[in-house]
Amino acid sequence: MTRPGRTKKEKPPFEPGLIPAPGELLVWRDGQHFDRWQDLPCELCDKPTPMRSHSGEPVHKACAEGWISANPVEARLGRFASDLTPKPKSKDKGQGDHA
Repeated sequence: MTRPGRTKKEKPPFEPGLIPAPGELLVWRDGQHFDRWQDLPCELCDKPTPMRSHSGEPVHKACAEGWISANPVEARLGRFASDLTPKPKSKDKGQGDHA
């Protein structure tokens, strides 16, 4: 319940990172890309998917990567992008995501 004069804000879409070059892979590691409750038709192939873009658009990651390759000029507008690179948690350089 909200107080009078206040409205409940919708959760804003999360901030995208870099747009990969055509032929490169998107990095979607954030859990917000996955809707565990509902599959919706992919905007590009119409098959059901639990995946979501940064703006909440239902789309398979592979479909988004294919769209970037097929539409390199429009891709620069940021329809699909990778996640922001997280800041390293430790001071050990070179470890990254690999063991």
